[in-house]
Order: sequence, then structure tokens, then C-alpha cells
Amino acid sequence: MNEVNLDALAQSVSTFGIKLLVGLVIFVVGMKLSTFLSHRLVALLRRKEGLDEMLVHFFGSLARYSIIAVTVIAVLNQIGVQTASLLAVLASAGLAIGLALQGTLSNIASGVMLIFFRPFRTGQYVEVAGKAGTVKNVSLFTIELATPDNVQIILPNSEVWSGSIINYSYHDTRRVDFLIGISYSDNIDKAFEVINGVIGTDKRIHAEPAPQVVVSELADSSVNITVRVWVISGDYWGVKFDLTRQFKESMDANGLSIPFPQQDVHLIPSA
Repeated sequence: MNEVNLDALAQSVSTFGIKLLVGLVIFVVGMKLSTFLSHRLVALLRRKEGLDEMLVHFFGSLARYSIIAVTVIAVLNQIGVQTASLLAVLASAGLAIGLALQGTLSNIASGVMLIFFRPFRTGQYVEVAGKAGTVKNVSLFTIELATPDNVQIILPNSEVWSGSIINYSYHDTRRVDFLIGISYSDNIDKAFEVINGVIGTDKRIHAEPAPQVVVSELADSSVNITVRVWVISGDYWGVKFDLTRQFKESMDANGLSIPFPQQDVHLIPSA
């Protein structure tokens, strides 16, 4: 009797071990296949002209996770788990699962909305969920940004979609603003002449809309001049940095001063 039971147990263990081994092989092959096929799909889609990079990554991620889901079901079937019953239980417990996974499901739904409405594209500079950077990738769950100093930022899609989205690269042109202060003793017309001279030598600045140079404020220690010029979006920071230096050097060369904040203190002698 005991020998029969031991033989049956050994046979059961042996059978389950074989199933488990086959299931492990299916899992490993499925995972490798999901990565390989998703990469192949991305490569094929990139050959299509006019197809946005975000859509390419989205379909690549969708293919990968679909293959992983099929692989998991195949592994469960192989080791003897009744997936039909399991799916029925999961369906009946859908509300509880939905509540437990509401964050994940929200990220997926937001990812789909970001992909199809496309408020930004790969390579554009945006500010989302309080973070700013260049869009590197949008997947089903997260968005990847790279800051100007090349720091990676990963944000959940739900936070991005539910908040404000500022896209600095959406339009072809941007306005660059400068605030320049001159002394009250300086000649305003001469300051305008110097500033317009600097603007006129930079070919990156557009003639239309025309550059604007105006006195914007009579401040405590200076007469403030606002300068506004339009450039291609990609030239924004280059123009910002270059003209800031050129304004200072040209004003120094022409005897115009940039005053610093100061206060006059009057001492009243005691009686």
C-alpha cells in the first residue's frame, strides 16, 4: 500500500516537474520573444514616413505586453491551472481588482490619451506635473523626460494627463524677453540706439513680428527698458545668452550704465 502511494507520489511529482520545466521554458521564450518582436515592430514602424515616434513606442509597448500576457496564460495552462476558471473568478472580482489597480489602470488610460491626442511629441521640451525636460519616450504607464543637464525623470501618465501641460516647442517661433535697466542720468534715445544696433546685427532675430524696445518702468534705481524679439524656437536660449552679453558690452562701450539697487540714508542729528 505504501509502495503504491510512493510510486503514485513520485509519478505525480515527476509529471508536475516536467510540466513546471516546460512552463519555465515557455516563460523564458515568451519573454525573449516579446522583447525581440517589439523591437522588430518598432524598427518597421520607424520606416513609415510621417509616423510619430510616440506612436512607434506605443505600439511597440502594446505588442510587448500583449505577448507577455499570452505567455503567462500559456504557462498557467501548462502547469495545470484552469485559466478559464481563473478568468471567471477575476471577472467576478472585477470591482475589487479595479479598485486595487485603479492607479495602474489610470496610467494606462492616460497613456492612451497622451498617445492619440498628442499634446507633445518626442524631442519637444515640455513642463508637466511640475517637471520640465525633453520628451524621450511615452509608454503605457510612464513618460520619460531628460532635463537640460541630462537627468532622467520618470512620471506616471496619470499625473501628466490630469495636470497642465506646457509645451515650449509646439510653435515654430518664440519670443525672447529682456529687461535692461539704465541710470536716470543716461539718455534714453541713445540707449534705444545701442539696443537696436545689437538687435540688427543678429540674423537669428525675425523682422516680423518686429522687435519691440520700450520703456516699461520707472523703477526705484533705474529706468527699465523691455526688449522683445522673435526667433525660431530652437534658437531661443542661444539668442537669450548671446544678446544678454552683447547688450552689456555695447552699453559699457557707449558710456551707458546699468545701475544696481541703492538707498539713500539721511542722518538726522538729535536735538
